[in-house]
Amino acid sequence: MLVGYFPPLLLSLAALVLVLVHGQLQTGFISIDCGSPENFNFLDPDTGISYASDGAYINTGINSNISSEYAYPNNPNLPYPLSDLRSFPNGDKNCYTLTPAAANCSLYLLRASFLYGNYDGENTLPEFDLYLGVNLWSSVKFRNASDVVTTEIIGTAVTDTISVCLVNKGTGIPFISALELRPLNNSIYGTALGKPVSLVLFERFDVGYANGTGRYKDDIYDRIWSPYNSPSWNVVSTSLEINSNGNGYRAPLEVMRTAAMPSNGSNRLELLWTADDDDTEFYVYMHFAEVQRLEKNQTRKFNVSWNGSMMFGPFVPRHLYAATISNSEAFTGKEHRISIHQTDDANLPPILNAIGIYMAKQLDELPTFSEDAAAVLNVRTTYQVHKGWVGDPCGPKNYTWEGLECNYDVSLPPRIVSLNLSSSGLSGMISASFGNLSSMQSLDLSNNHLTGPVPEFLEELKSLKFLNLEGNQLLGSVPKELRDRSKAGLLTLRVDEQNLCSSGSCKKKKNVVVPVVASVLSAFVLSVALILLWRLRRKRRQAEADVFDGEGRPLPSKNRQFTYAEVLNITSNFQDVIGKGGFGTVYLGKLKDGTQVAVKMLSTSSKQGSREFQAEAELLMRVHHRNLASFVGYCDDGSNMALIYEYMANGNLKDYLSWHILRVSARTSRTKSRAVLMHPH
Repeated sequence: MLVGYFPPLLLSLAALVLVLVHGQLQTGFISIDCGSPENFNFLDPDTGISYASDGAYINTGINSNISSEYAYPNNPNLPYPLSDLRSFPNGDKNCYTLTPAAANCSLYLLRASFLYGNYDGENTLPEFDLYLGVNLWSSVKFRNASDVVTTEIIGTAVTDTISVCLVNKGTGIPFISALELRPLNNSIYGTALGKPVSLVLFERFDVGYANGTGRYKDDIYDRIWSPYNSPSWNVVSTSLEINSNGNGYRAPLEVMRTAAMPSNGSNRLELLWTADDDDTEFYVYMHFAEVQRLEKNQTRKFNVSWNGSMMFGPFVPRHLYAATISNSEAFTGKEHRISIHQTDDANLPPILNAIGIYMAKQLDELPTFSEDAAAVLNVRTTYQVHKGWVGDPCGPKNYTWEGLECNYDVSLPPRIVSLNLSSSGLSGMISASFGNLSSMQSLDLSNNHLTGPVPEFLEELKSLKFLNLEGNQLLGSVPKELRDRSKAGLLTLRVDEQNLCSSGSCKKKKNVVVPVVASVLSAFVLSVALILLWRLRRKRRQAEADVFDGEGRPLPSKNRQFTYAEVLNITSNFQDVIGKGGFGTVYLGKLKDGTQVAVKMLSTSSKQGSREFQAEAELLMRVHHRNLASFVGYCDDGSNMALIYEYMANGNLKDYLSWHILRVSARTSRTKSRAVLMHPH
């Protein structure tokens, strides 16, 4: 049972002093009061541990308070974080994401606490599952509305983040009251953790002490010790310090100062427990320290056995020094009996100071293949996908992310093989993260607002059998290898033919020019060009620092760097395409002051690299002239690069010349037609 929490109004100066004295206890601690108001903080006056609200760790769920009949002041001993909770009526899987200070390959203890307290007024006890990552941690059940359920697990972090997930299995809405993470010394609890298991706490006893608080401020790992004694035991204790420096388990001083030994002349201590399942595996950690000063003729020596089988011994506890022993092989079965019995050459009975009993949880499921997981996490971030994408993408098996299918192999981590993001509001260019899903067989991005070209990196998805890009604003041609695979029947390819060319004929369509064969017409065009150049030369002025718009009005200098988010806003998510070249696609945009601009995005297939891009941007920032398109700014945000110019509503010189050529060509055609009519022979 958790103790030591009091309402904030009862905090005292003593509690504040305690924070200063025991502040080192909180190094690496994560202490969450689930369901508390935003920016809420609570200081435990007994331990000096500070609890924070859970808004930084989860973005789903509803905050609630337990019913007043179960809360303070009706229940004055109630731990304060248990007075409120966060429930999850929506979604099958909701997860907290924790980021420990040192996660990878580090050992940690996680503790979750639950108090129903009829918070919903239904007076119906829920039952749900708690997962650590992709593996089941515990099934949460309640005996009554006031029952506080607390479960602890010890495990090793394999990634930078740790997911604690509540799963709705159809027997009530999941909720949680408090969640705590404590870093541990990697050298302890090692008998089982060399294997792919986690340790779930079964019991942790402060032996020989019946009136303890259970939670001690001098426990550097913030463990909860349940006081335990037996009528057939005698209690021995000391007021002296117990040296734990050589013992990584560091059981708190209050625990190690007391011990139990058998009474009535018995020569053995025994502890018994029964497992729910015959296959449950147990690991036991026993803590010893001699608390009595023995005379020269006194000897305390004992052996430790389990169900009659020798486990450890003979063992002689040192005076005022802590030691811990444990089983190297798991104890399996339904009935369990630990016996600590005096050796034949000893004349004092055995003692026991404390014991921790843990159930081994096999890590049967593996997390998603790391590259696949990183890719879909980037997709979620890039497009702000709101589909309840939390925790591991592929796990647990029955609770994968919406729109995602995985392939599970007994010898390999799960691989993502199908991703359906149809009608998901995606905008912008197709993210390169899709190209990192190397086992992808089906990709559906239809009916979104995607723009730009079909990227060539999709050709690298060698297992791809279905690709749907319909209903977007994509332009250009489909990469050759995708077209070839489609023609060979290896890939079902769906694209918008009016925008994309799956036949590879785009270049032919876009390279159609008006042939000019008449020598007179050629001479006329040359004359027009010379006249235009002459007019430009007359109007040339000295280059000024100011930038001019198309009508000669000075514009304020806007040469600056834009973020990719600003580019998305300027172009309304790349809505209007106004051109395309070797650099990339050009989009129409509008600045906040209403100025229209042309935004030229560097294509992933462009031969220009970041070096050429930077050189062009630096040159354009130095060159200003009223007869040149104004350079407004640039974007160099990761893989997203763009040049931003003043928009030329009337087109460029090439467009102007082409317009005159077409007019002259039309006039010439009409003149020849009239000549034929006048001179039919």
